[in-house]
Amino acid sequence: MEPLGEVLQRLGLGDATLADDEPEEAPQCPICGDSGFVRRRVPISHEDFGKAFPCQCRAGERAERERAKLEQLSNLGPLRRLTFDNLNPQGRHPEEHNRRRFRGAFEAAKSFAAEPSGWLLLVGPPGSGKTHLAAAIANARITVGELALFVVVPDLLDHLRTAYHPESGTQYDELFEGVRTAPLLILDDLGTQSTTPWAAEKLFQLLNGRYNGRMPTVVTTNRLLQDLDERLRVRLADPDLSRVCYLQASESRALDRLEATLDLYRELTFDTFDPRGAAQDTRRQASVGGAVGAARAFADNPEGWLVLVGPNGCGKTHLAAAVANARMVDNERAIICPVPDLLDHLRSTFAPDSRVTYDELFETIRTAAVLILDDLGTQSATAWAQEKLYQLINYRYTAKLPTVITSNLPPEKLDPRIGSRLRDRSLSKVIEIDAPDYRRFDPPRSRREQL
Repeated sequence: MEPLGEVLQRLGLGDATLADDEPEEAPQCPICGDSGFVRRRVPISHEDFGKAFPCQCRAGERAERERAKLEQLSNLGPLRRLTFDNLNPQGRHPEEHNRRRFRGAFEAAKSFAAEPSGWLLLVGPPGSGKTHLAAAIANARITVGELALFVVVPDLLDHLRTAYHPESGTQYDELFEGVRTAPLLILDDLGTQSTTPWAAEKLFQLLNGRYNGRMPTVVTTNRLLQDLDERLRVRLADPDLSRVCYLQASESRALDRLEATLDLYRELTFDTFDPRGAAQDTRRQASVGGAVGAARAFADNPEGWLVLVGPNGCGKTHLAAAVANARMVDNERAIICPVPDLLDHLRSTFAPDSRVTYDELFETIRTAAVLILDDLGTQSATAWAQEKLYQLINYRYTAKLPTVITSNLPPEKLDPRIGSRLRDRSLSKVIEIDAPDYRRFDPPRSRREQL
């Protein structure tokens, strides 16, 4: 693979313009001679009069040279062979839930390759296929004549360190600026670099520059988001810019502790929600319909907070679980847990035999891509419990992380510090469900039974 400095030196040079790069020897053409260009026979008044256009006899040759130049500039090297065509859209994992995740990541990568916009973060363990997806994006852009710069993060940092050497052929500023301003940048294996303060600062400067400029960027990592530098994590997980795709379920022991809870809600989907208890009351029909619409909208595009308030059995937990299951189908991990159980999980981490630390579990929950807190207000009202809940909710409020909360109590009857955040209309949408217990409705009888 060519040294990165030499690759980037050519990114902004006028004499490397692809359309003007001719071969030293071109075959004689009866139309254009050996120039490779023709002029159209049009009246002097025509806008194309006197303009030179590429001769069609050389179009294929020129296109091939342009592609070769882009491949060289991309820094892909042997990864040029990795495309969407030779990648199984199902992945290779034996478990269906992980194949479903990979399918979602595959479609997200193809969409990004067709129209690069924002950031795409591919998260998965080694061998999960994230580098293949990233390289396939780069090769797809090259195929349509666009440049994509592919860089492995540890290698990039090595190149930057080398640029400080007096005998280096590339200046540090030139190298760094070439990477920072690349039209499409693909950073592979973020998190595998040495964790020195210098390396952390350079990565922050690079990603922060592209974040502020909203420049198309693809990042792959085998690290959990909560394990990355907080400054990077906030930018990588920004829902307004970045799409995060988990190629495989996390092996985090902290999340394993919550997986059993999610299994309890697995059957609660939008398809299985049947609010017939409100069928005879127009006002209650509107109440339930509004809640279903708000939950579906949140599941399609998780932004801000959705607060579902209502009596036991009105369907708020079912709708909240339906949001979680919908996000899992879309390849995004959603954590759902009753608040009392969540606090029990946190308390259990203090036990001597706990395999998960309190900090690890709490950080996993508060930084979840989508968090669903069920039955807020039913927990024990100890000072410790109230403080932990406030810390959790306040963090997600400040970071504006997508959150769904269900409660029997309206926000004004909760802890004032928490209730004030739930009532903030700039972030939170509160839906009150006025309906009877939908689970008590008997299934309709057949006509024979009615007679």
